[in-house]
Amino acid sequence: MSKRTVNLLVPVIAVLLGLLAGALIMLVSGYNPISGYQALLEGVFGNEYNIGETIRQATPLILAGLAVAFAFKTGLFNIGVEGQLIIGWFVAVWVGTAFDLPAGVHVTVAVVAAAVAGALWAAIPGLLKAKLRVHEVIVSIMLNYTALYVTNYLIRNVLTENSDTTERIAETASLRSEFLSSMTDYSRLHWGIVIAIIAAIIMWFILDKTKTGYELKAVGFNEEASRYAGMNVSKNIVFSMVISGAFAGLAGAMEGLGTYEFTSVKSGFSGIGFDGIAVALLGGNTAIGVVLAGTLFGALKMGALNMPFAAGVPNELVDIVIALIIFFVASSYVIRVFLERKKRKGAK
Repeated sequence: MSKRTVNLLVPVIAVLLGLLAGALIMLVSGYNPISGYQALLEGVFGNEYNIGETIRQATPLILAGLAVAFAFKTGLFNIGVEGQLIIGWFVAVWVGTAFDLPAGVHVTVAVVAAAVAGALWAAIPGLLKAKLRVHEVIVSIMLNYTALYVTNYLIRNVLTENSDTTERIAETASLRSEFLSSMTDYSRLHWGIVIAIIAAIIMWFILDKTKTGYELKAVGFNEEASRYAGMNVSKNIVFSMVISGAFAGLAGAMEGLGTYEFTSVKSGFSGIGFDGIAVALLGGNTAIGVVLAGTLFGALKMGALNMPFAAGVPNELVDIVIALIIFFVASSYVIRVFLERKKRKGAK
């Protein structure tokens, strides 16, 4: 069994174990796991509307997963994706409401502005890590709260006159599509999924096909060896966080320009940025893996909404299933040992 096969099997086994453990919890709690999972599947694939909403739900999760995965690949832990997403969301809506630009140009400027905003916000922990050796986890997690409260203040005092909700963005800045919506029974599916797929391709290309990507991974693997080889370690650390933050900012744009088309004062985090950590782990920090994992998490979250109505199963059980999947992914060492032992027994 090759290493590549093992890397593919680990997340698949983790998902299956998570679903199995979830079924046992349903059984012990007095619910029918077959009915529960059947309701979940109907909530995902039951009709065109549910399929459209599943893809829409998966879009920001994919981008948040790419943000975390890119940093992981380069030896950094960007736990501030949530804050970068919030900043991107705010800036996208600001551009969408404050400017009067032609169709096509307006939405492009808003999306790019969100990516730049997320990148600049992520550059702060990058610079502190590169110049002062301050750990990026500490800085980025604190910046999540800074982003939340700063944007809440700006919404009330800059975008509005002491209101908790902004105006809707101009139609020229919207990612919504009449074509995609009509195909999925008027769901909120928008062009963001195309942006997410393009972002995944960009991540793969940068890391696997460019000299810059090689340097970024080398610095993450061993800073001292990279410095000895003539690489600019500080520049690569900052650049890695900037790209990661750009993906996170795009995830925010998906919410501000696609799903909701406005922003409002938030009492707490959206959770998408933190879910991105789980998506990156399940996807093995690879572009294609993140796309598949983000789609799975989007499907689980969408299907969970149908479980209380169709099977009487609390949708919180899906959160337990997701948590168990993450647990088994994090425990992938045990799964790898099991697969390697099976490989050795098969070789005898």
